[in-house]
Amino acid sequence: MNPNPAEVLKSLENELPPAPPPAGLYKPVLELDGFLYVSGQGPMQKDGSLMRGRAGDDLDLSQAKAAARQVGLTMLSTIRTHFGSVDRIDRLVKTLGMVNATPEFPDHPLVINGFSELMQEVFGPDKGVGVRSAVGMMLPGNIPVEVEAVFKLR
Repeated sequence: MNPNPAEVLKSLENELPPAPPPAGLYKPVLELDGFLYVSGQGPMQKDGSLMRGRAGDDLDLSQAKAAARQVGLTMLSTIRTHFGSVDRIDRLVKTLGMVNATPEFPDHPLVINGFSELMQEVFGPDKGVGVRSAVGMMLPGNIPVEVEAVFKLR
């Protein structure tokens, strides 16, 4: 049996970065009609800086995937800071993963697996997996990955 999300989050406490401040005019999270919408998150590191790089250029697949996992840790920190307990989350519904990649880089879905595998670890093999898109593009500040997500609340 999987532990509850708050227990898993507690085990990850040492890895969680600070929740980033908004980089523009938006809410980091929005609770509406039984759902939690989380604005796009970048890979914040424990020291408060953002990871930088571009898949297919100065990052290989494994480094970009690690950046996507770091985005997941950033998102969990943002949820905890601006919403409260992750135990109020029933399931992940939708993920939009954006990868800063060269035009030749073909593995956007494999990069976003770094985020998805962490959500599965925290919320379980069913409720931690939702629908998903993974696309390549240019991202602000040369961050390697940005992810936004929607969660269903209990």
